[in-house]
Amino acid sequence: MKVVVIGGSGHIGTFLIPRLVRAGHDVVNISRGQRAGYVDDPAWHDVRPVTADREAEDRAGTFADRVAGLEPDAVVDLICFDLDSATALVERLRGATGHLLHCGTIWRSGPSLKVPVTEDTGTPPVGGYGIAKAAIAEMLEQETRSGGLVTTSLHPGHIVGPGWHPIGPLGNLDPTVWRRLSAGEPIDVPGIGAEFMHHVHADDVAQAFEAALARRDAAAGEDFSVVAPSALNVRGYAQIAASWFGQSADLRPVTWEQFRHDTEAEAAQMSWEHLMRDHYFSIEKARAVLGYAPRYEPEEAVLESVRWLIDQDQLDVANPLKV
Repeated sequence: MKVVVIGGSGHIGTFLIPRLVRAGHDVVNISRGQRAGYVDDPAWHDVRPVTADREAEDRAGTFADRVAGLEPDAVVDLICFDLDSATALVERLRGATGHLLHCGTIWRSGPSLKVPVTEDTGTPPVGGYGIAKAAIAEMLEQETRSGGLVTTSLHPGHIVGPGWHPIGPLGNLDPTVWRRLSAGEPIDVPGIGAEFMHHVHADDVAQAFEAALARRDAAAGEDFSVVAPSALNVRGYAQIAASWFGQSADLRPVTWEQFRHDTEAEAAQMSWEHLMRDHYFSIEKARAVLGYAPRYEPEEAVLESVRWLIDQDQLDVANPLKV
């Protein structure tokens, strides 16, 4: 097939585009720059790059025409965050393209009431990002079930892999937590650290997209949670991460008020956004319908990311990894 990937130079595309090339597809990558992913792969030499600023072209009403003009058999949209943009693309591709796959997020579901959360048991989303992604997924499902364009939406957890910082044990991107864990220093944890975060390796997400492309009829009109086979809660994540450095996590429960007082505002708010959702999702639907078989447990995916950051001198730690 001729597959157009929108935003293929990021986390998921780093692994998805080489997979598609190796599977024999003719691949076009639409991105704002010419970067070829976070991990070197010779498959990128067989990809046709197209430079485009989606936001600017959406405002001008030309982006959907650009995509359709490439005459794709399938489109993988990894960077759509706006319902109007998603709708414009659907309307332009309807009748002209065989399959549109959309990258959503587990944040389309709000705070958990019962875990693991399935595609049918999530609570209403909270926050602009989750609300917008949920609206796009609903629109895509209605489009296909009404006889229109064949669509599929896949909803990853917190994506990790080599090349970028993972969401850490406190639910934020503050890199100092890794130094404290590696040194065995005390870490303030809001509450008792029982809240879950559900990570997933970027290559496992790529695997799911490749499988959905190959199983178009089964995936038509469906949505799938794409996460690791298990999830980490705060205290478990911290203990496992500390052990990588030969340490034991020294966790000190504090109130959210105290945590906010002692933590930089942006990091504290990010922690709240992740931990109050308390997300742990089921992958049974993706297993059954797509044959999804994630290779990475969450701690393995995070460790790969941390190791890469340390090797690239992008993460300050007090002791070397012992694993």
